[in-house]
Amino acid sequence: MVRQKLLVAIAATFALSACVNTADTAATQPSQTPAKPKNIIMIVADGMGPAYTTAYRNFRDDPTTAKVEPVIMDSFFVGNASTYPAQVSGFVTDSAASATALASGVKSYNGAIGVDKDKKPVTSILQRAKQLGMRTGVAVTSQINHATPAAYIAHNESRQNYDALADSYFDDRINDEFVADVMLGGGTKYFEREDRDVTAQFIDAGYAYVDTYNKLATLPAGSNILGLFAPVGLPSALDDKRKNRLAYLTEHAIKHLENDKGFFLLVEASQVDWAGHANDIAGAMAEMHDLNLALEYLSDYVKANPDTLVVLTADHSTGGLTIGARGEYRWAPEWLQNLTQSPATIAANLGKADSPVAYVSNTLGFELSTAEAQQIVALAKLDDEKAIEQGIKTLLDVRSNTGWTTSGHTGVDVEVFAFGNSSKVFEGQYDNTDIAKKLFGLLPAKTAAPAKAVEKPVADASKSQCDFETDWRCE
Repeated sequence: MVRQKLLVAIAATFALSACVNTADTAATQPSQTPAKPKNIIMIVADGMGPAYTTAYRNFRDDPTTAKVEPVIMDSFFVGNASTYPAQVSGFVTDSAASATALASGVKSYNGAIGVDKDKKPVTSILQRAKQLGMRTGVAVTSQINHATPAAYIAHNESRQNYDALADSYFDDRINDEFVADVMLGGGTKYFEREDRDVTAQFIDAGYAYVDTYNKLATLPAGSNILGLFAPVGLPSALDDKRKNRLAYLTEHAIKHLENDKGFFLLVEASQVDWAGHANDIAGAMAEMHDLNLALEYLSDYVKANPDTLVVLTADHSTGGLTIGARGEYRWAPEWLQNLTQSPATIAANLGKADSPVAYVSNTLGFELSTAEAQQIVALAKLDDEKAIEQGIKTLLDVRSNTGWTTSGHTGVDVEVFAFGNSSKVFEGQYDNTDIAKKLFGLLPAKTAAPAKAVEKPVADASKSQCDFETDWRCE
């Protein structure tokens, strides 16, 4: 009994000491960064499985040193997330179901945009931020009504309903305001139609509209913006005149979102996925570099604005990329570093070249072997751009010894990266729905909670404009 009382007394003494020390520390230390972030930036690198991040590190390696140098995202790695959709769709997700999970914390079927498996709308983190008075936006390299941004802004039972999704961007309101204050990406095809000019409606409602990168730079800070820079997705990173397009869009989105109440911004490196579907290793590395430049910008931004959180993950992996192929223990990314055009653009221009071999050599950035030159001569005689493009990609795969297992998605876990305020919350192994749940918990309102279904009709899939079976951009 005496020993027990002594232990209790010692414990009480330590507890009191801890309280005193905490109070003293709080009284003497300067104020710290707020416990919760004021601004949240969510980045989805569509299709970026672990092989892509490893490949990019090797792609950027300095061959004059023995060590493979890390890239910026290596310093922000915090965990891994599973990606499977609702059980009805099996183990391999599409971008719509995964984006819905990342945005709302709710598993759904492949093709679902902001709805649960019963097709009932769920609230996304972006929508919740708007409810709380924060400014909201998206900056993507796909069309702004593509699967990932749409899952954060809209509700629809099918990702293929592009026109209906564009309409909902204008028609839906939160607190009598549009869901997104800034929307940057592609998509004029869907917003300027014969049956409805959604762009004109946004202009009449007070939004600034821009259709070139340069015009975007002229707008005063704090504007509400609809920026559509291409009919569908933006030009690929290899073909776009602005080589830092994602960083540029991100910087300008932030410029117009910054305010006293904070903001939520979705950034999507959309075309990592498109390069993966196309089994285009040169395009994949170019898109990864575009993402890397955006991360470098955001790293500096967070240093200057420590009340900001940045979370980066992928929705799934695409293409089954393998670093090394055909039984050979080798990967040679040096052959991918000097391209000046994408394989698709090379294929489109090959038939017009005076000297096909010289043209391809110049655009790939290396001298072709005799066998490769013969292949190019044969390709130039074809009247089939897809076949020519495949020939160029095969040449690069052989040179670099790159392999692919599929033109679709794979079900592997994806990496999670985070930096800034509250980034430690994202450490560990968990499900993709947990990313949304963690973000909901970091919003300013005490009542913030993971998404719940709300009663609202959604468009049916009968108006489908996209063929899943033939167009990988639907995936």
